[in-house]
Amino acid sequence: MGLGNPGEEYHNTRHNVGFSVLDIVCAQEQGKWESKKLADTFTFTQKGRQFLLIKPTTFMNRSGKAVRYWALQENIPVERILIITDELHLPFGTLRLRAKGSPAGHNGLKDIEAQLNTPHYARLRFGIGQEQKAFDQVRFVLDPWTEEEQNLLPPRLEKCAEAIRSFGLVGLQQTMNQFNGV
Repeated sequence: MGLGNPGEEYHNTRHNVGFSVLDIVCAQEQGKWESKKLADTFTFTQKGRQFLLIKPTTFMNRSGKAVRYWALQENIPVERILIITDELHLPFGTLRLRAKGSPAGHNGLKDIEAQLNTPHYARLRFGIGQEQKAFDQVRFVLDPWTEEEQNLLPPRLEKCAEAIRSFGLVGLQQTMNQFNGV
């Protein structure tokens, strides 16, 4: 599941990087998003494994509702859930995969934890960097990527897409070993 906000005004923002990564995977599979309950979804199979990509149509702060609904609907155990989200405190494009953790102030992750009633779900954080001086964090994450970031973004999104496939095919530990910090 990729985190983001629905609507064109959020399309190319840092906070929607989870949606952007899933869009890459969908395009690689020559797929098409389907609007369903609480989310846009896309399903594909690779090496006998089924992948269900989910972009909640709820706003970021209510992402947990979609996660819970689809986990129950598709009988997905919590250890098979991977949340892709932005991370303000990682350098731009850096990936960090963890089996569990705190929401670290991220309202989407807070809601997912509350809805799943556990912090024990995998999350793949995509570094969006931060300005070095004091700044408005809300504005920063909701602002569009800079031109420089836009130029650097495609290979980083593709690397994140590789990590998603790896998680589904070889599991959390091997994926962490291969992709953390790259």
